[in-house]
Amino acid sequence: MTATPRPGTPAAAAAQHRAPGRQPPAPLAPALHRPPSAPAEKDRTDASVSMAVTLEEAPWLGWILVKALMRFAFMVANNLVAISSYICYVIILQPLRLLDSKRFWYIEGIMYKWLLGMVASWGWYAGYTVMEWGDDIKAVSQDEAIMLVNHQATGDVCTLMMCLQDKGLVVAQMMWLMDHIFKYTNFGIVSLIHGDFFIRQGKSHRDQQLLLLKKHLEENYRNRDRKWIVLFPEGGFLRKRRETSQAFAKKNNLPFLTHVTLPRIGATNIILSALVARQENGSPAGGDAKELESKSKGLQWMIDTTIAYPKAEPIDIQTWILGYRKPTVTHVHYSLASGSRGKL
Repeated sequence: MTATPRPGTPAAAAAQHRAPGRQPPAPLAPALHRPPSAPAEKDRTDASVSMAVTLEEAPWLGWILVKALMRFAFMVANNLVAISSYICYVIILQPLRLLDSKRFWYIEGIMYKWLLGMVASWGWYAGYTVMEWGDDIKAVSQDEAIMLVNHQATGDVCTLMMCLQDKGLVVAQMMWLMDHIFKYTNFGIVSLIHGDFFIRQGKSHRDQQLLLLKKHLEENYRNRDRKWIVLFPEGGFLRKRRETSQAFAKKNNLPFLTHVTLPRIGATNIILSALVARQENGSPAGGDAKELESKSKGLQWMIDTTIAYPKAEPIDIQTWILGYRKPTVTHVHYSLASGSRGKL
């Protein structure tokens, strides 16, 4: 009698190996190695986790939506009342414009400042605050200046409105240069009355627009007692201009910029040539001392302004109005250049 080894023992394995025509059975897979069902189980787990997170966030998302709708409704009403009131007062004050133009534009400027303060308050209520760095530009609020600002989104304008509210009468005596598309917004009529300039982009319009800008400055800048001009010399948003700017820089051996674009100098040159007082032997040209004192000293300062958003995520006007983004701090840096130091 031959003893048969028990299955699963080393002796049984050796006997099977020796038996002709018999193949050893496939090794049994350990219980831990059963991958076919694992992905399905993992998917079900992830789905349940995602579902739980979604359900937890639902009330918060619902509140954000309700708050955005409430803010939008309030701002529509706010615009209807405030802008129509501004227009009515401007019409009522037209006789004063004929009798005392300087006083009329002073009052109009104060109302204009109130309107811009209204826009700035929308961001403040949503928690969008500003931290300012660099030179103290409030110290030159009584002088004429050109403010050159980088451009990333429509919210840049609202950010500046917030920054400049505490800079004396700067906002009241300010002229903005902006894209012509803003003429057709709810604030367009206010900007037209105030004397802001709408510039049309594109090579085909460039020369004509520069001539119109020069004429506009001659007719509206000092006649309305304007002090500051705000200009976005990049000519558009960073995300739209960056590649073109970098290609131009590479072709012309200029600095390769990532967070800003190369400025376009056409409008800046027109402003400087029209508003900087001409000098003869270090003093303003023409006239005696008393006459010179009564005249404008011309454009005296250039303010290089840089707006920086956290994580390079700019705030657009929709976010500013609806307030669905979490509170954030925008950083604004100023650098002053004075004409008295030969930099203008």
